[in-house]
Amino acid sequence: MTERPGHATEIARAAVRDGRALVVAAGGDGTINEVANGFFDGCERIASVTRLGLLPMGTGGDFRRTLGMSRDVDEAARVLMADRARTLDAGRVTCVGPGGEQVVRHFVNVADAGIGGDVADMVNGGFNVINGELTFTIAAALTLMRWRNRKLQAVIDGEELELVAQQVVLANCQYYGGGMQIAPPALPDDGLLDLVVVGDVGRLESMRLMSSVRSGAHLSHPKLEHRLVRRVEVSCALPVGVDVDGERPGALPAAFEVVPAALEVLAP
Repeated sequence: MTERPGHATEIARAAVRDGRALVVAAGGDGTINEVANGFFDGCERIASVTRLGLLPMGTGGDFRRTLGMSRDVDEAARVLMADRARTLDAGRVTCVGPGGEQVVRHFVNVADAGIGGDVADMVNGGFNVINGELTFTIAAALTLMRWRNRKLQAVIDGEELELVAQQVVLANCQYYGGGMQIAPPALPDDGLLDLVVVGDVGRLESMRLMSSVRSGAHLSHPKLEHRLVRRVEVSCALPVGVDVDGERPGALPAAFEVVPAALEVLAP
């Protein structure tokens, strides 16, 4: 059992360094993120034969959705016993920590800069209703009431851009926010990240967009942009939080990049 934030990373890192065959993350997306970070030391993947297994629990359960995994414990156990691994990419975020220090954090699912960090703060602060889907939907709606879109500077695979946006999303997998299909085409093993820029949308427009995002039918919206990328740098003159697999390690400026073939994961 973990005792504090970051403890799962410490436990997993020790097991990976010991060459354990399998480390299983029993929890939600935040726990899975911490365990996955235990496979790295700074920016480097620890040399090991260790594979990652999942026992999905928690509020969001978004990483498992792309992998086609059930929340049923018996089914998850059968996946572990089948011992079939998929080689998956990861993402890496380098951002500014709470004390101004540089923070390096890896992610297996989705990272973003913008409103997502504030939503994550609300959910991680204890806001919870009925289930993960409703929790994230209401938290997003409440956060929208006070959110102001930001003017951002971005460098996308070397191309410099200025834009006004609600959020910039880098997706290794398809879902975030309790089942919202933010990046329907995303493949976790293609060596790329899916960039989704949610542009200068207003509150009412955002509320209408939420149902489209949940069904994955939003990418044709004129204020959204989607492309495949390897590295994206984002900065802003105002404070903007960074959300990594539902956790908030820091704020902009940040660099997001893909780490191809980073992990062996037991999955259907």
